Amino acid sequence: MKVILNEHMEHLGKAGEIVDVADGYARNYLIPQGKAVLATTRSVKTLEHAKRQVQAQLLRERKTAEAMKAVIEKTSVNIVREAGEEEKLFGSVTNRDIAEALAAEGIVVDHRVILLENPIKTLGSFKVEVKLTTEVRAEVKVRVVAK
Repeated sequence: MKVILNEHMEHLGKAGEIVDVADGYARNYLIPQGKAVLATTRSVKTLEHAKRQVQAQLLRERKTAEAMKAVIEKTSVNIVREAGEEEKLFGSVTNRDIAEALAAEGIVVDHRVILLENPIKTLGSFKVEVKLTTEVRAEVKVRVVAK
């Protein structure tokens, strides 16, 4: 029996795939649990329509992310912190601090998309990666200067 999977199933397939399974497995487990629907012509057309909508949404998000990437890569932010000997900071600069500095420049990003392996603890210039989507990443220039 052919069914369309609603969710990823180990050893069976990914969500949205049409798979051939035993009749009893489909009738007694997959369909009642909501893990699959019967692959009729109508459900196949509905699935194809949903896939087209998702692709169009992903394309719109990618265009928006590309525009944001261009703006972010032109931007350089300065973060002022107190520093001691040998240019070491009292405290550190985290991804939240970078997000706040970007917001002051008019670029609003969530602090969780700023990929900073370790907090910055010295003065200087750094390039920090910002993950806009799974495929689009931008680099922002961060300068940490002494107070």
